[in-house]
Amino acid sequence: MTANADPHLTPVFTLDDTIWMRRALELAVHARDADGEVPVGAVLVLDGKAIGEGWNRNITLSDPSAHAEIGALRDAGRRVGNHRFPGSTLYVTLEPCAMCAMALVHARVARVVYAASDPKTGAAGSVFDTLISARHNHRVEVQGGLLADESAALLREFFKARR
Repeated sequence: MTANADPHLTPVFTLDDTIWMRRALELAVHARDADGEVPVGAVLVLDGKAIGEGWNRNITLSDPSAHAEIGALRDAGRRVGNHRFPGSTLYVTLEPCAMCAMALVHARVARVVYAASDPKTGAAGSVFDTLISARHNHRVEVQGGLLADESAALLREFFKARR
């Protein structure tokens, strides 16, 4: 869903959007396979280049803030030498939570494209509308649903195997 757009319209994604989301899905698989983490991956893109990548590492690092989005922002900060990323797009395999959404607002990310919705803690329209709230001095364009079935299947299989 695009922020401030008709919710009945299907989002339009570009070929580049799909390519970057596929990279985010690769990072989600890495989170699962290398670290035994919940499979969520994120890529921050600016001017057609990945400037930051992250995957869930909160269990591995014993850090509740080590979500994929935060990892991508931290990686971008190191690479770019700044804490703000105007004009950037974050691709993430699961709808951001409230913590990640506020980090994206503070980082001045222009757009978020996510795969699967999170009906329990999603802050990009499912539960909260944090990214587009008029209460903030910056709003982030939001589009959801790109490769949602692939991401949701990855998450479902992960949690099924853990039960």
